[in-house]
Amino acid sequence: MELIRGIHNIRSQHHGCVLTIGNFDGVHLGHREVIKGLLRDASALNLPSTVMLFEPQPQEFFLKERAPARLTRLRDKLALLAKLGVERVVCVSFNGRFASQSAAEFVSEVLLKKLGVKALTVGDDFRFGKGRSGDFSLLKAMGETAGMAVKSTESFKKANARVSSTAIREALRAGDLELAKAMLGHDYAISGRVIHGWKKGRELGFPTANVALKRQVCPLSGVFAVQAKVGTHTYNGVANVGNKPTFNGTRALLEVHLFDFQQSIYGQFIEVQLKAKLRDEHKFNGLDALVAQINQDIIEAKQFFTLSTTADVSGGL
Repeated sequence: MELIRGIHNIRSQHHGCVLTIGNFDGVHLGHREVIKGLLRDASALNLPSTVMLFEPQPQEFFLKERAPARLTRLRDKLALLAKLGVERVVCVSFNGRFASQSAAEFVSEVLLKKLGVKALTVGDDFRFGKGRSGDFSLLKAMGETAGMAVKSTESFKKANARVSSTAIREALRAGDLELAKAMLGHDYAISGRVIHGWKKGRELGFPTANVALKRQVCPLSGVFAVQAKVGTHTYNGVANVGNKPTFNGTRALLEVHLFDFQQSIYGQFIEVQLKAKLRDEHKFNGLDALVAQINQDIIEAKQFFTLSTTADVSGGL
């Protein structure tokens, strides 16, 4: 998949495509329906399938720390889109200059002149341009005069409820990982490079792999049973997502203790799939209480994986 970073990097060879536009946060089942339509149109017109997304996401630009929690970092989003078969992604830098562009200018200068869009698919609630003045009707009207077909994809439904990034955030905040998985189409995961931490876990007898949560707001917190992919191997473990209140931490971290794991993996990329929430994060009165609780968390996580394995075997008989 080709990544075009910024409108200024769109070249003549990128002119002529089939496009969809959005945040694609989480690349959930609703997004996948949009991508399926995009790929069908691209095949019919023999043009590259192209996704336009924004970094930072618009609400992060306007609302800063009050923005909704992000589900996926750019790297993870790109990996998921590539897996779905998207050929190109245009990652637009969402800044003051771009935000001040009128809706009509965006269509004429970016979509038509630079990208030469022949078919455009947008969500039914898509708004764009300065003051969010652009909508489907504007796209349709400008498209008709320029030879750009425009269609809206109805919101994908599952269990009579709209699949949306907002609904997934609410499920994660409530600790309902199964509901989140049902809407995402996969386990919710956090990924990143392992960094050096305070080494407190090692001192307490529970060494952890730490990943900085490079987002303004995290969609969930607490202690979870997890599976972590390190290289080509997968390990069970227990993880804390939060700011370590017992140690008066202020920076949000993902801390993962992997079972039967002794390797040093600083600097390596790790993907951590959250399987079940065990409890909320809270502050303990002393290290003895913390150690006792961690031991209990490990017991419960191992019980979860034992029961999951038993259920999988039973289901296959």
